[in-house]
Amino acid sequence: MIRQAAVPLVFFAALLASGCAEPKAASGINGVTPVHLPDVRTPVQLDADARQEHRAVMLQHLETVQAIVAALADEDYRLAQGLTETHLGFFMHRHAMARQQPENFPPAYHDLAMAHHEAAEKLADVMPSRDLKQILPEFNKLLKACVACHLEYKLRSS
Repeated sequence: MIRQAAVPLVFFAALLASGCAEPKAASGINGVTPVHLPDVRTPVQLDADARQEHRAVMLQHLETVQAIVAALADEDYRLAQGLTETHLGFFMHRHAMARQQPENFPPAYHDLAMAHHEAAEKLADVMPSRDLKQILPEFNKLLKACVACHLEYKLRSS
């Protein structure tokens, strides 16, 4: 009888001791083990000026996405719509093409860019509904378009 009562106590003591044990040093940042996968993205060759201009456009896109999220959090749907239309929609595409050298980008890159701008237009179209059940799926499609391009291409200097 004492033996049967001792089993749970021994188990509890072992559990307690393992919880107090010194944790193993984790590799990587914040205990996340880095995974080293080959970079299989297609390089886009741009000269220094074009590369800098393209990076500025990508940073502007990222800042706009953050500003849209902030506007949605504040329930400012008009601002979210305006940001989406002017900074991510076809207006921005025409503006970027005028400042960049489109001939230096592969045709498939343009297809992904057009999908991104189209997703932005569809997102802007649902903003007046003020209904997050309509807005968030379209916002997700926009983010998927961003990710698809970044998974496929990377900048390289010429």
